[in-house]
Amino acid sequence: MAGDDGKRSVFGDQAGSVELLWGGRERPSRGPKPALSLERITRTAIALADTGGLGAVSMQRVAGELDFTKMSLYRYVPGKSELVALMIDMAMGEPPGAPSPESPGSPAQGDSGRWRAALRAWAEALAAVYHRHPWLLGAAVGPRVLGPNELGWTERALAALADTGLTGGERLDAVVVVHGHIRSIAQVSASMGLGSTRAKEPEQVMSAALNELLAGRADRFPAVAAAVAATEADHTSRNQAGEFGLERILDGLAAYMARGRGIG
Repeated sequence: MAGDDGKRSVFGDQAGSVELLWGGRERPSRGPKPALSLERITRTAIALADTGGLGAVSMQRVAGELDFTKMSLYRYVPGKSELVALMIDMAMGEPPGAPSPESPGSPAQGDSGRWRAALRAWAEALAAVYHRHPWLLGAAVGPRVLGPNELGWTERALAALADTGLTGGERLDAVVVVHGHIRSIAQVSASMGLGSTRAKEPEQVMSAALNELLAGRADRFPAVAAAVAATEADHTSRNQAGEFGLERILDGLAAYMARGRGIG
């Protein structure tokens, strides 16, 4: 795929994903309506991944679910890597809208209240996406092409920080830090089987696992034993890992912004 100036695209062999995600591939305007569509193929693949993980997705399996041949799919999608790119972007969906100053959790507290409420809403929406589609944690890694929906999430988070006084690089770094925290919590939750019949809360699963490991060994790991015991005694601390971390990140950003303005 070459640019307008004839130079080779920086995406190299991922040019097919660029065309599919960003509309570079021409679609016929005449003739009979296609029996399949990219949207139908992608939604079918997402359903397979939601049920059995990304490993359950193959061109053959998707074709079978659609009652078409594998070769029929290749008329729409060159291969699995391009299909996964479409899956990621569709699963991400549109980013959340910015909360209004009157909305719950977003009181009119000046610039600080606005950016914090917007970034919190963004983070909570992202966590919900990872909860619905845990396979995204493994799919959305490594060198790849970002789709318009996924890039839209970055746009929305950066827009929330637009009037904070942070530089462009600092805004990008702040978004990376918040995203990294949400992703980390989602990975822990997925590894613990949350959403299954095992448990509903990360702390429940972690406490149960640690208690089993600590049986007869608490004297060797006294700090761990004490922390687990305190967590189990304090029911208000349940399911707070994500919330606690997000609040501390937002607190840190607020303090950094205040220092930049010479406050405090």
